[in-house]
Amino acid sequence: MTKIVPEDKARQGHWGWHALRILVVGLLLAFIAWGAVEIYGEMIRSPTSDQSVPGAPAAGQKPPQGG
Repeated sequence: MTKIVPEDKARQGHWGWHALRILVVGLLLAFIAWGAVEIYGEMIRSPTSDQSVPGAPAAGQKPPQGG
């Protein structure tokens, strides 16, 4: 004879506060890691403002006079 189990008793588990806390903490840790990588990426980026434009005179030099 087969045993009949009510639907609310047959479930494996239920979503509770413990599972929600684990998911939220995991999401926060992912954001912290993402932020750390962004900061590190900005620190190792080569500066683009120090590069001079080709053909432009360097600072302190006068452009050639032509007529």
